[in-house]
Amino acid sequence: MIRTPPPAEELLKRVDTVLEELQQVRKLNERMDKIALFLEDIRLADIIQNYTAPRRLLLTNFMAGLARGLGLTIGTAIVLAAFGWILGQFLSIPFIGDYIRQIIDYINSYQQPY
Repeated sequence: MIRTPPPAEELLKRVDTVLEELQQVRKLNERMDKIALFLEDIRLADIIQNYTAPRRLLLTNFMAGLARGLGLTIGTAIVLAAFGWILGQFLSIPFIGDYIRQIIDYINSYQQPY
């Protein structure tokens, strides 16, 4: 015969586990509060550094714009090359191939030899 604990003991065990979980949640909340304060301090320090060093801010923004422009140019070139290669695969199709051939001839007529 299995002996079951009285309801009061079971209730006390549940209360103990809930209290332990509550302590863990409080510790996590304290850690998160510390992290939040640390991140706010870092953001404030970054803002102060940007206002006190305008040359650095200008250089950073210039380099970011240069990188974006270069990335956009290279990405566009890759996409257009892939698109041209895919269109080149359709040259043997009767109706679509004639239209694509006209587009290629039009593009080639405006290319300048170097």
